[in-house]
Amino acid sequence: MRVGKQHERAEWTGFQESRPYGPKYDLRTDFVMVYGLSDKLEERIEGWRKAGYTIHLMTGVSWGEYQDYLYEKFDGRNHWDEAQMDRFGNYIQHGKDVPYMDPTIAFSEYLATYIKKAIDCGVEAIHLEEPEYWAASGYSEAFKREWLTYYGEPWKAPHLSPDAQYRASKLKAYLYYRALDRLCAQMKEYALVTYNRQVRFYVPTHSLINYTQWRIISPEALLVSMPSCDGFIAQIWTGTARTPNVYRGIRRERTFETAFLEYGVMQELTRGTGRDMWFLHDPIEDNPRYSWSDYRYNYRATVVASLLHPGVSKFEVCPWPWRVFTRGYPTEDGTGKEGIPASYKTVLLTVMNVLRDLHHHEEEQTDVYTSGIGLLLSNSAMYQRGDVLPGESEISAGKKEGGVTTSDMLSPEQRELLDFSAFYGLALPLVKHGVPLRPVQLDNALTFPGYLDDYKVLLLSYEFMKPENAGLHQAIAGWVRDGGVLVYVGDGSDTFHNVSEWWNREGSRRSYERPDQHLFETLGLAANQEDGEYAYGDGFVLVRRVHPAALSRTSEGADSVRDCVKLALKLRGEADAYRESGILRIKRGPYVIAQALDESSVTDGSTLEGRFIDLFEDDLPIVRNVELKPGDNCLLYDLEAARTSDDQAAKVLVSSSRIEDVTATAKTIAFRSESPSDMTVSIRLLAASAPKAVTADGLKADYAYDEASGTLLIRHSGKPEGVWVEAAWN
Repeated sequence: MRVGKQHERAEWTGFQESRPYGPKYDLRTDFVMVYGLSDKLEERIEGWRKAGYTIHLMTGVSWGEYQDYLYEKFDGRNHWDEAQMDRFGNYIQHGKDVPYMDPTIAFSEYLATYIKKAIDCGVEAIHLEEPEYWAASGYSEAFKREWLTYYGEPWKAPHLSPDAQYRASKLKAYLYYRALDRLCAQMKEYALVTYNRQVRFYVPTHSLINYTQWRIISPEALLVSMPSCDGFIAQIWTGTARTPNVYRGIRRERTFETAFLEYGVMQELTRGTGRDMWFLHDPIEDNPRYSWSDYRYNYRATVVASLLHPGVSKFEVCPWPWRVFTRGYPTEDGTGKEGIPASYKTVLLTVMNVLRDLHHHEEEQTDVYTSGIGLLLSNSAMYQRGDVLPGESEISAGKKEGGVTTSDMLSPEQRELLDFSAFYGLALPLVKHGVPLRPVQLDNALTFPGYLDDYKVLLLSYEFMKPENAGLHQAIAGWVRDGGVLVYVGDGSDTFHNVSEWWNREGSRRSYERPDQHLFETLGLAANQEDGEYAYGDGFVLVRRVHPAALSRTSEGADSVRDCVKLALKLRGEADAYRESGILRIKRGPYVIAQALDESSVTDGSTLEGRFIDLFEDDLPIVRNVELKPGDNCLLYDLEAARTSDDQAAKVLVSSSRIEDVTATAKTIAFRSESPSDMTVSIRLLAASAPKAVTADGLKADYAYDEASGTLLIRHSGKPEGVWVEAAWN
């Protein structure tokens, strides 16, 4: 196989794979993340390197095949006391003998020995994925020791009080920050001292929204301040985004809207920091019980949601392509299993190659949407998701009692906690009406001066999170004073207001019952300010004394959220800046990405006028005036954007293969088309007329010329080393 030059290319797209090299799932991206620290690591690395890839390593930092560490083979000591444990004495496991670990110093040293071997093999980057502590954990002997060291007092069972839970969660976030900081710094030094080369370190992590709803604690925003962390992969896919939430009293999956918010908060994590961010997509998901049509529907929703955030143009195009392209999944009638449909294989590779091209193109600026609206979200939202309600550990584990899930027996208040309704009650009313709300990382407001400046209106509630530093209120007050409008929503009923923190700590100059009281005093208002609108400097504060979860229950609650944003813009003198739409749309170079919103009273703007290539179909058809019904989406190539006045030679517009070594004249075009094996490649070119001949590796290829659009469709069988395609007009 040809050894390419991909190591010299920018790393716009990549994928992760634990299997040895295989041509059926060689996606021809810029880099591959060889997964896991097994004994055959060097062999797996070499297989992918021979295929021309830049090599990264990815491994789980909280779980993995670490049985030698658990069962005394590593250092002669059994380490099961470091496995995360719930209050019932059960290990929290990812699989048999694969527990989630407490990240002790000893465990970090164990991981370091294997990461050194990967560096010895020449990998250029390390991805330490999913630093995760389950909220239901905190009962292992190792965690008790860490509590004593960190707090200087005996351990307290997290489930006994909100304060114990909150403190346990803060410790969990710190412990994984400590582990990652130690590993990244230590391994960077090892690479420099041993080989005089730099190795980059990244953290693939779920979004703050998902971790909060799934009741997991992770460092998240803390990592932005970690010197040796070079960036992140936003692990968002169907499996996270299809988690049900509540809007107007209806609980159901809302994959697009949830993904839109998840990708949004991850973009905020690195905005302005200069660190790398890749958005992940997964054509399937970890749950193998869905049909291909279900996977396809949800995959489209997540891809479209991600592309509506133009600040990121790097992508992990697929985790585990082996399971996508070689395994079977349930048929529509449930009678058996089937492999990936041939047409869908072509579609997936088209999308993956479009993703690699996006970095060439800027967003087309438009004022059609309400801009500058954010919803503040803090790491501390994860700290309020613990095992403080009876039966919640069984809920998170999905256990059954008499055929009925324990979640079915929750009170409405407990259900709202489980669904993270306080957050979605503020977010969904705006997104559902075409207002591209962005979750804003509150923790960054103090770390990065000017971080809030891009926003006109910010929504905030301390009923589902808390400010971790009093200085955050100074940053918010400065933003309001300069013209921003803060909408505070909360009734003060959250039990976590009473946790022992900076706003109520003994010995402080001024003690408060709730953190919003300190916020209001910082804004020149009364500590217990009532409902109303209040001026502060050049800006305003809107106070709404209602729990945000209540806004998710009814249409009236959803309407009130939008009314607040309308009023906020009016107070700024920008009443005309508020616009609702039945569609969210963006243009990135020639690519048009759009989602028509359902559950919305707005239905305008759902027809896209023009002539396009439909990139979600395997034969790349030409379509005109695309009409989107509520819930529909599209990924299109605008043919008008492809044309220039001096077009003479043919040129490739889109392809389900990687196109390399293009040469074109007025009479011919030739290029190498690289793709996985066992698939049909579709390529659409711009061409002034029908060619006389088209060949693929010297053999006659299938092609069709569309005179109306002036485009040529070529189709051929794929292979990773490439097919040489030639078209001639002689």
